[in-house]
Amino acid sequence: MVSVLVVDDSVVVRRLIQDALSGLPDITVVGTAANGRLAVERVEQLRPDVVTMDIEMPVMNGIDAVRELRRRHQRVPVIMFSTLTAAGATATLDALAAGASDYVTKPSNTGSVVASIEAVREQLVPRIRALCARRTAGSGRPAPGAPRPAGSPPSPARPGISAAMRTRPQVDPRPAPPRAPTATPRPVPTGRIDVLAVGCSTGGPEALAAVLGALPGALAVPVVVVQHMPPLFTKMFADRLDRTLPLSVHEASDGRPLLPGHVYIAPGDRHLTVVRSGVEVVTRLTGSPPENSCRPAVDVLFRSVAQAYGRSALAAVLTGMGHDGREGARTMRAAGAAIVAQDEPTSVVWGMPGAVVGAALADVVLPIDRIGPHLAARAAGGRAPSRIAVSR
Repeated sequence: MVSVLVVDDSVVVRRLIQDALSGLPDITVVGTAANGRLAVERVEQLRPDVVTMDIEMPVMNGIDAVRELRRRHQRVPVIMFSTLTAAGATATLDALAAGASDYVTKPSNTGSVVASIEAVREQLVPRIRALCARRTAGSGRPAPGAPRPAGSPPSPARPGISAAMRTRPQVDPRPAPPRAPTATPRPVPTGRIDVLAVGCSTGGPEALAAVLGALPGALAVPVVVVQHMPPLFTKMFADRLDRTLPLSVHEASDGRPLLPGHVYIAPGDRHLTVVRSGVEVVTRLTGSPPENSCRPAVDVLFRSVAQAYGRSALAAVLTGMGHDGREGARTMRAAGAAIVAQDEPTSVVWGMPGAVVGAALADVVLPIDRIGPHLAARAAGGRAPSRIAVSR
């Protein structure tokens, strides 16, 4: 049974979340708190498996509460409740940077309490199950809320996603694919790389920042990215990365030529593809139907990269729920491209990379801190391992 602590200064919202989680056979609400200070205390007392956290609260806000939990070495997953506004996006990105695991958006214009409860349940339940999957699967790892021993390294990538209602991934809460990383034997491509393609979801913002932060500003190739996020959030996320990284980071727009040293992030609610136009490769945005219940979808981007670049592309699939990216990776691999997957221990959720590994599509499986250097070396002409390798 997964235990949940609900934190919000609104009695109505606390009740809404409790009702959304009531009656589930594997999830129970063990307590509530009206502000961040009480939340920190009750995490210590109740040891919940996951916390839902409002952002704006008296006494201590949600962002400061997350920082305090991490300062106390509490690894409990925290899911923030956000609003689809500029202020909400900024605060949510701040919370993710502080160590929050994921976020969901507060329901709006639902028309009834019942619809609001269903909207919260639809977003929240898959995330709770995914973030606590290791504990519920009996992996032998410490429970999420257990304090980390003093002097141990901080938990790996923690932040994540959510999306506007119509574009939110509907995640299969069943266990991830087989953990054993096996692959169809083949020589890993070692030729020139002309583009890097990255897909991620839950835990992606921090993981993506780590990967991109390891790439040089003088990177000789462009980078195209799908991170599951709603509109507005992707623009603010791109702007934030652009201010902090040596690379030029943009929210992708239609018809933009791909340039070396530039990163193009798919905008929320639009698929990002790349196409050849004369001697250039340019971006194309589409409103075609969601795939894997996602728009943007990693599969859509990867298929277009395979067609435009073939074996001169290199893809990385990072932390995230579901299996978006698996079939796109299959297409890229068939075109001769190489695929890198994030390993399980450093993934917030090993759904997307685990699906790629489980389907024998990963050429290299690496912890998050080694993926950026690996991509940089390949883009600069370095050679990948001659066969699949798992590094921890």
